[in-house]
Amino acid sequence: MTTLLVLGGARSGKSRYAQLRCEAVVGQLAYIATAQAFDAEMTERIARHRGERGARWLTVEAPLDLAGAIRDAGHRTAGVLIDCLTLWLSNLILAEADVVTARSELIDAVATCPAPVTLVANEVGLSIVPDNVLARRFRDEAGWLNQKMAALCQEVVLVTAGLPLTLKA
Repeated sequence: MTTLLVLGGARSGKSRYAQLRCEAVVGQLAYIATAQAFDAEMTERIARHRGERGARWLTVEAPLDLAGAIRDAGHRTAGVLIDCLTLWLSNLILAEADVVTARSELIDAVATCPAPVTLVANEVGLSIVPDNVLARRFRDEAGWLNQKMAALCQEVVLVTAGLPLTLKA
């Protein structure tokens, strides 16, 4: 495995599945976190997740420069896990960054990474059409990002209720 995209809804088990798949790689692993702690609950959640990963994992925080973090971690570790693309996209949109350029840089970084890369993303297109412009833009951008990453990745797995369904092998 060199590239894996793991999709799923909230609390579907996608992050756990992705982590277990990454841990099959021998050596130090990089966990690239895109979440930002804006409140006490999120700060606690991040600390809990970091503790669950253990010493084998190098944690890299990359709320915006995901491509740069992948390039760096890919040369320093035996495997890279990005969790998650959806939060990264939210960060870009809220920062009014150039999403198209950032997506292109991400694709290049994943395609050229010397270490196996696993990406986690939410599948947000299975619900109702959002009622506001920002939410519709987010849903559309997330769908386009997931399509681009699925085309790039060698393997794509959808996780629902903790059960993996291989979409692309």
